[in-house]
Amino acid sequence: MGAAGSKLEKALGDQFPEGERYFGLENFGNTCYCNSVLQALYFCVPFREQLLEYYGNNKSLADAEENLLTCLADLFSQISSQKKKTGVIAPKRFVQRLKKQNELFRSYMHQDAHEFLNFLLNELVDILEKEAQAAAKTDPETPPPTEKVVNGFKNGHGHANGPQKEPLITWVHKNFQGILTNETRCLQCETVTARDETFFDLSLDIEQNSSITSCLKNFSSTETLNAEDKFFCDKCCSLQEAQKRMKIKKPPHILVIHLKRFKYMEQLGRYKKLSYRVVFPLELKLSNTVEDADIEYSLFAVVVHVGSGPNHGHYVSLVKSHNHWLFFDDENVEMIDESAVQTFFGSPQEYSTNTDHGYILFYESLGPGNSN
Repeated sequence: MGAAGSKLEKALGDQFPEGERYFGLENFGNTCYCNSVLQALYFCVPFREQLLEYYGNNKSLADAEENLLTCLADLFSQISSQKKKTGVIAPKRFVQRLKKQNELFRSYMHQDAHEFLNFLLNELVDILEKEAQAAAKTDPETPPPTEKVVNGFKNGHGHANGPQKEPLITWVHKNFQGILTNETRCLQCETVTARDETFFDLSLDIEQNSSITSCLKNFSSTETLNAEDKFFCDKCCSLQEAQKRMKIKKPPHILVIHLKRFKYMEQLGRYKKLSYRVVFPLELKLSNTVEDADIEYSLFAVVVHVGSGPNHGHYVSLVKSHNHWLFFDDENVEMIDESAVQTFFGSPQEYSTNTDHGYILFYESLGPGNSN
């Protein structure tokens, strides 16, 4: 990596961002699914900053039990504090902990990067919630600073020691969590029933020669519930035809979009990879929100699946850092041109030699009304 590292430093020259580090991650036998997601998360700057702040506040706890959160914080701290600007780091502790924690990731088989991302974010939340509960027990007078009502739901059950605790909003939630609302309108009495649910990412069905915008429109399109799918309306007290649609009630700060490229084919009895061309823009306007206000997002990372099938292949990631695009392939890091991002949209024809397709997209909100 020495030569490749110096090549990257030469390519950036005076433009090498102050204090930034670009390190490849060693592959421990098919751990590219993990490396590609870790690079995307490392260059999710608000997440990285809060994780390093957490590490700074907690590293004094020498006897603290090792978990995925401490291993991730340790890895990010290791990268950010390197004396060299480029190089390779072995995320050994993190990978060992991951395999210890979840048998799904123990084998040397090809793993799914989206499953890993989902597992990791939920695991981090669990650890932070447990820590907040433990802190509340030692000092019951001061509720943890992360405690809030989520989704506007309140529990009416009073207890001797006050109302029941609401779910905590951790810094992981603040970055990644959005709220969807599922609206169902009874076609008999016109009553609208809305049910909220939280999400860390949106999984979108894809079509050939489409775009993220059209996939999002399909995600929020109105569906009629009839025949065997009728809806039980509480007001009519019976099954009725209804219209259902899903809208984004609270868009997340970091919008993670998972393209459902692996589809189960009944006639084949197995999963097949869809190499469809799906255009993902560098700037995305999110319009299927409850408020109907367009929210602008900017693409900063793409996890790419390389290969023709779901059970084998490789993962790499593209990352935008300080207005430069970088290509991370395990130990190797190189600069790429912004125009190269479109080569990962997919293939317009069914059979193509290009098997490098965008699989997980990471967008950061530019803030309301901020389109710069």
